[in-house]
Amino acid sequence: MEQGAAATGSRRLLRRLRDVMAGSGTAQQRLDTIVRLIAADVVAEVCSAYIMRAGEVLELFASEGLRPEAVHHTRLRVGEGLVGAIAANARPLALADAQSHPDFAYRPETGEEIYQSLMGVPILRSGRVLGVLVVQNRTRRNYSDDEVEALQTIAMVLAELAASGDLVSPIELQPSNGIGLLPLRLDGIRLNSGLAMGIAVMHEPRIVVHQVVAEDPETELARLRHAVSAMQSAIDALLAASDMAASGEHRDILETYRMFAEDRGWLNRITEAIRSGLTAEAAVQKVQDDTRVRMSQITDPYLRERLADLEDLANRLQQHLAGRETSAADSELPEEFVLVARSMGPAELLDYDRRCLKALVLEEGSPTAHVAVVARALDIPVVGRVRDAVARIDAGDPVVVDGFEAQVFIRPGEDIQQAVEANIETRRMQREAYAVVRTQPAISLDRVPINLHLNGGLLIDLPHLDETGASGIGLYRTELPFMIRSSFPTVEQQTAIYRRVLEQAGDRPVTFRTLDIGGDKLLPYLPKLEDENPAMGWRAIRIALDRPAMLRHQLRALIRAAEGRELRVKFPMVAEVAELEQARAILDMEIERAKRSGAGMPAAVKVGVMLEVPALLWQLPALLRRLDFLSVGTNDLVQFLFACDRGNPRLAERYDALSPAVLGLLRQLSSTCAEYGVPISLCGEMAGDPLDAMALIGIGFRTLSMAPASIGPVKTMIRSVHLGPLEQFMAGLLDRPDHSLRPYLRAFAQDHGIVV
Repeated sequence: MEQGAAATGSRRLLRRLRDVMAGSGTAQQRLDTIVRLIAADVVAEVCSAYIMRAGEVLELFASEGLRPEAVHHTRLRVGEGLVGAIAANARPLALADAQSHPDFAYRPETGEEIYQSLMGVPILRSGRVLGVLVVQNRTRRNYSDDEVEALQTIAMVLAELAASGDLVSPIELQPSNGIGLLPLRLDGIRLNSGLAMGIAVMHEPRIVVHQVVAEDPETELARLRHAVSAMQSAIDALLAASDMAASGEHRDILETYRMFAEDRGWLNRITEAIRSGLTAEAAVQKVQDDTRVRMSQITDPYLRERLADLEDLANRLQQHLAGRETSAADSELPEEFVLVARSMGPAELLDYDRRCLKALVLEEGSPTAHVAVVARALDIPVVGRVRDAVARIDAGDPVVVDGFEAQVFIRPGEDIQQAVEANIETRRMQREAYAVVRTQPAISLDRVPINLHLNGGLLIDLPHLDETGASGIGLYRTELPFMIRSSFPTVEQQTAIYRRVLEQAGDRPVTFRTLDIGGDKLLPYLPKLEDENPAMGWRAIRIALDRPAMLRHQLRALIRAAEGRELRVKFPMVAEVAELEQARAILDMEIERAKRSGAGMPAAVKVGVMLEVPALLWQLPALLRRLDFLSVGTNDLVQFLFACDRGNPRLAERYDALSPAVLGLLRQLSSTCAEYGVPISLCGEMAGDPLDAMALIGIGFRTLSMAPASIGPVKTMIRSVHLGPLEQFMAGLLDRPDHSLRPYLRAFAQDHGIVV
């Protein structure tokens, strides 16, 4: 069938279904009529509608062609049979020989053994499966993509009936956690640290579509064009008027979001759905549901995070189609509230008054999600991947968000609320105390200076240099700007980023780490890797040496950006000196290229490596003779040292960085670097903990690099310690056989008045 004729037929059926929906009779009677109409229109001997019941059970609610006694008798669990598989995967299925499929489940009461082919689609509403719509034919039939698409569009009409509450009571389908109004604690992952308390506000941007079938597609297309234009203008106004207008990586994220709003592929899919007979609102919802289902099958974290951006845009477009100038964020909200959402796009967060918004709880999300980056810019605590948060938190509930421990407390008792309020006040006073030491040097009581540097990776991190009084950037993670783009940045784009970093750092040193991608940091424009152990797979310097053009472009951009300044660059995940030699040869090649072109050159180029792989410990003499500096990355080094996956919750507390093994190794490293005259720094998580940092300076480290929030606490510790007694104490401590030296270090700090 020609596409135009198919669209006309689909519109004709949709209009007939709309008339049935608007007509008289019970919901069951309307459903019976609908399956008869569908069977006749698609030329199928069978059309059946399965509706979701409590306990994830699909019940046959209506059928044309199957035995009448099977209706309300046949039930399948989600995942059982072909119907259950469609519901479990939320994806359509079209089979010319259904009975040969491994998921086929024979139910004798239906009489369906005589039907050979089957096409089924999920009945979706707001991304949730409400049922399954199935057609069957006696003979072998190869269903076309257009037929599957048409059945998906028809299923949208059934979704309205299934969601109405006239077939199955909504109360029956509500998640039951059995806890009533008792206090509850939910765990997640930390997306931004901090502690906050407020009243729960549910982020519910979706508009319910009441009219699915269009009277006139051309009128709907005109409404779509007008709404898209209004939405794009509103986004521009939002970004221009907000405090996000300042430069920074969050600004780059929002600009990328703005580009989504102009994506022709997305808008074309909506246009095609309108031409099939849907209203503009229903077309947006259909494309949104299809996208959610398609992307829910993807494991790539970057691509899944883009789903939040697309859902944000779809919701905004729905608002404009409905003629609503305001959203839920504009309504009257509590003076202090915690926002709860399944997921969010970055601009949605900016809709809310940041003076009142205290924290964010998400069912989805990751540290690189766009909304998490913007939340960090606003200093809002965020806990993500909180399972069933939307179902288990009610609007108006008191909520405590502990971003430090990645926990959410719902309806906490009075004692917990008082403790949290006291903790928040203590942290406020601590911040004020840290602000006092911002301009004071990080120097011990016996006048030994310690260099405190920042870890960063976004332009948004750079203002923290002045805010914290840090003396430089010890680790600039260059991969983060790559991860938020849909294609590899050009040399010019990279140069602009690195130049802005150096300009904002002023006369303070910046150490750039070359791309550390792979593992859990994926780029959407590189092929997905199936490493069994990503942390020890094809990542970092290994990718760079196998794809030298990528490394050359990055080094070329760094050389250009550092014109007239010192360029400090270090290579990650180096496992042998030969890898450093290869990387340095590429750097030398780019330096010579820049000289030949007559471009401005850096005043000096300093080269280092990240010591993360234990193999380098037995190559130190050869390594240090080729380095200008060495950085220790304890996050990876410690997990490789103990053969312990730091992402495994069962092992998270099993080994301690303050063990004799780790501190003994680090003391040896510090001593060897001093012997060779090579500066050494440490930029793992150890550096940012005052007690761990105390141990590190006690074994010889004089440069530590950490997150901005750690500068104040670590500097306060340094200014309260006498280094001489600490070094003597550490010298006699490392031979102990204990699992961890933490208790001894804490006791020493307490006995000597050291603030940890």
